[in-house]
Amino acid sequence: MKLLAFETATEACSVALYLDGEVHERFEIAPRRHAELALPWAEALLAEAGIARARLDAIAVGRGPGAFTGVRLGIALAQGIALALDLPVVPVSTLAVLAAGAHAQGPERILAAIDARMGEVYVGAFLREGDAVAALGAERVLRPEAVALAEVAGGGDAAWQGVGTGFAAAEGVLARHLSPAPAGVDAQALPRAATLARLAAAAHARGQAVAPERAEPAYLRDNVALTLAEQQALRGSRRPA
Repeated sequence: MKLLAFETATEACSVALYLDGEVHERFEIAPRRHAELALPWAEALLAEAGIARARLDAIAVGRGPGAFTGVRLGIALAQGIALALDLPVVPVSTLAVLAAGAHAQGPERILAAIDARMGEVYVGAFLREGDAVAALGAERVLRPEAVALAEVAGGGDAAWQGVGTGFAAAEGVLARHLSPAPAGVDAQALPRAATLARLAAAAHARGQAVAPERAEPAYLRDNVALTLAEQQALRGSRRPA
């Protein structure tokens, strides 16, 4: 199995090459440089491995949620390359990628959260299953104080861990208000193409690849920008009484 993976949904840009279980990756926190870096990195990884593009079996992409332009770029890259090479695409949730990269020694239940800006977070709950993760509910975009484990993860008192920049948003309110409290939180974690590549290879083996034109982004939010009035209202709501 030979697969090229792009993860550009957050401030981190990463590209990975999966070669029969071995993964090579380029990763950098590079806001607004994803379009500049992604394709050259892909070409460099292929050249270093001595693999021609024609030998690839699929293209994988983090489908979001995340930054609108980053998600859109990743989907466009994957579709363009897959169409040119007549390959399928394996779209994978960026929240699932984040959860799969969570601390391996931590609890098996994982709440992945990405800072969605505009006073909200993207959240999804997952259960670790070996090297993969299974979603425990629908992914959502919510204000941090509105996230309830009973809704996003099916409730219960099982131990869980948190991962992702959503836990650093709004001064860490997400972790503070949830019950039970997390066993641990990595608020600096970002999704990586190496993790994406491994998840995508497994998904491809399960027959979950799609035609390039069927690869769709997951924005979760209909509005990608606040109006001036909405921004002013949000700033006003944050002022101390």
